[in-house]
Amino acid sequence: MEIIRSKEFTATRAWGAKSISNMNGITTRLHWTDKPYKWHVNDGEEVFVVLDGVVDMFYKESGIELSTTLNVGDIFYASVGTEHVAHPRGEARVLVVESEGSV
Repeated sequence: MEIIRSKEFTATRAWGAKSISNMNGITTRLHWTDKPYKWHVNDGEEVFVVLDGVVDMFYKESGIELSTTLNVGDIFYASVGTEHVAHPRGEARVLVVESEGSV
């Protein structure tokens, strides 16, 4: 058992993470960042939950770049093959659930 105070979590580098669980190859990790990630496609599905801060999520549908703003409590679901990149506005903490070893 563990209680995690997500607003208190920081990392030494952007997108640093605390591993919370690995359930049959599906990981749950808490990330802290203050910088954008990189465009990528995960090795499976991804659930991205904003716990603190604001994140602009850019993604592509049929080759067209789109974006949405994610606030605290918002969830972005990336289906298999969804190219995307997260750009925080300042510091952000996000919970990411994805296949183990995914980008």
